[in-house]
Amino acid sequence: MQAASMLDQALTRLDEAARHLDLDADVLEKLKYPRETTKVRLMIRMDDGSRKSFMAWRCRYDDTRGPTKGGIRFHPDSTMEEVETLAFWMTFKCAVMNLPYGGGKGAVQVDPRTLSKAELERLSRAYVQAFSKIIGPDRDIPAPDVYTNSMIMGWMADEYASIVGEATPAVITGKPIALGGSLGRDDATARGGYYLVQHLARALGLEPGARVVIQGFGNAGQHIARLLAADGYTIVAVSDSKGAIHSPAGIDVDRLMAAKGQGSVTSLAGADGISSLGAEDLVSVDCELFIPAALEDMIHERNAGSVKARVILELANGPITPEADDILATKNVVVLPDILANAGGVTVSYFEWVQNRQGYYWPVDDVHARLKSTMEREGDAIWALAREKGITLRSAAYVHALSRLAGAIEAHGTQQFFTS
Repeated sequence: MQAASMLDQALTRLDEAARHLDLDADVLEKLKYPRETTKVRLMIRMDDGSRKSFMAWRCRYDDTRGPTKGGIRFHPDSTMEEVETLAFWMTFKCAVMNLPYGGGKGAVQVDPRTLSKAELERLSRAYVQAFSKIIGPDRDIPAPDVYTNSMIMGWMADEYASIVGEATPAVITGKPIALGGSLGRDDATARGGYYLVQHLARALGLEPGARVVIQGFGNAGQHIARLLAADGYTIVAVSDSKGAIHSPAGIDVDRLMAAKGQGSVTSLAGADGISSLGAEDLVSVDCELFIPAALEDMIHERNAGSVKARVILELANGPITPEADDILATKNVVVLPDILANAGGVTVSYFEWVQNRQGYYWPVDDVHARLKSTMEREGDAIWALAREKGITLRSAAYVHALSRLAGAIEAHGTQQFFTS
């Protein structure tokens, strides 16, 4: 799929949700387009003395419900269309969780693995220098995303403080704990998904011992493996950027973590009944729960028919295309959609922002309890809405979010108000 079509595909979710609500035309007009997208070229000095430039973007899709919120990714394949699509999803994700935010996103077109640590710091600071008028604790609040982490967020927050002349920890979330980060942020995306599965397990027909496949053993994939394994689930297949491995008897999570720390989970292949597997064959592994935790469009119309799982938990953003969604629906596969399933990250980012603003920091048990309560509340609401309207959980999540967005947009006045 061409990246240019990503936003159009995402907007089909909006159109589908709109059919289930009585909306004023103003609502769709406002949500069909990003509010603003800024493109810049970052120029940094490399370690060898040369200068090199990198394309970068920041999109603020909609701020009706509050300042925009969304991660910054460093990836060689990033595009403006991708950034706008991710910002659209963030708009709905924040509304699903009832957070006082709109949706934003940022990216730099770079492979950070080709940079030295000093070059990475210079690039991170250059991003903030370029977008210092765009971001702000009451305007647009970045966070980590693909190939960015807490240290990069710390550099960015420090650069912003230098520009504005005062410490402003609430400008960025996902920071190191020592620099105002929140306890519980490191595993928040996975933990939110885990709480959702745990809460709906009976309705989903999942129980301890259920077999799990994880596509993408990065931060979220590693944490969800640890949480589910501790709850009695069996991890039978895992993939990372180097390939995939499979063992019907299950794979020990500690061994997976150690192998990943040394380079790749694929190093375990060939021992103790663990076999190598083509990454494209992962979706056809027999299991009860499949977890895409990598990039967009991993399940599409060409492989959706081979999915064996009963339930899919979307820890990645947009891992299933609309065409694949239709195929999975005919197979009665239940999809826990990304704008709900992976919203633990932005929810705990919100908690970090609140703590930064009030100057009071919560113990990790409080963070976990608040996250669990939020995931269960919104999960129940979306589950009930899906049953009431006879629609998929994804459609119900978008309807749930759109009703909140519509309320905020209509509160500013509609055509009917101004012409009556």
